[in-house]
Amino acid sequence: MATQRKHLVKDFNPHITCYICKGYLIKPTTVTECLHTFCKTCIVQHFEDSNDCPRCGNQVHETNPLEMLRLDNTLEEIIFKLVPGLREQELQREIEFWKKNKPPENGQGVCGSLLVEIDRMSGGVLEQGSREYESPKADKPKVDEEDDENQDDKDYHRSDPQIAICLDCLRNNGQSGDNIVKGLMKKFIRCSTRVTVGTIKKFLSLKLKLPSSYELDVLCNGEIMGKDHTMEFIYMTRWRLRGENSYPMVLQYRPRIDFG
Repeated sequence: MATQRKHLVKDFNPHITCYICKGYLIKPTTVTECLHTFCKTCIVQHFEDSNDCPRCGNQVHETNPLEMLRLDNTLEEIIFKLVPGLREQELQREIEFWKKNKPPENGQGVCGSLLVEIDRMSGGVLEQGSREYESPKADKPKVDEEDDENQDDKDYHRSDPQIAICLDCLRNNGQSGDNIVKGLMKKFIRCSTRVTVGTIKKFLSLKLKLPSSYELDVLCNGEIMGKDHTMEFIYMTRWRLRGENSYPMVLQYRPRIDFG
């Protein structure tokens, strides 16, 4: 019987290292337009100065290349299995980072501390528009020591792909409830693509100080969205199909209409 050839980790390095920092891929994030993959922090920092893919040079998006990024959790798990101790090293680095850089108690950004409250209440998927944890480049090890964010729930899904949303109040021509449901003073939010419509409804109820029994409809392009629909699902199946690719995605809300 033929002997099975053993592979060394270095044999896979071309496939599991980042083109930008030359280290192992941490939070591997793929550009959907060209399918090139980089460390999440590396590609996010790159897109601060350019809209082009650093590997092939193709334009990713005219105005917002971050919208075209997707995390590759499967590749992340493969890398952690291939490289002994990598997960533990990165976890330790993150712990040390947060010890030196304690996050602010009060949220900053589009909706301030209220988004923090909703974030925690809803399982931690709403963001405040503040930049996620980014390890300094100088501290990032190369190939043998790596960088990944804690899988702990305490990160409030800040490592998820983000999406910007505009929440518009839809008037119902004098229907009952219009005097209660009003427009938000700050209607733009940034959140995880995993946020569900149900979480958006909770956010709106708290922001508008609605009674706990009060029901809202959330719509996209005139269609009522189910409470379990995620923002990514709505973007891919409702908003993006408009053909306009306008940004941010607009969701409308109104008092719930009982058709029964």
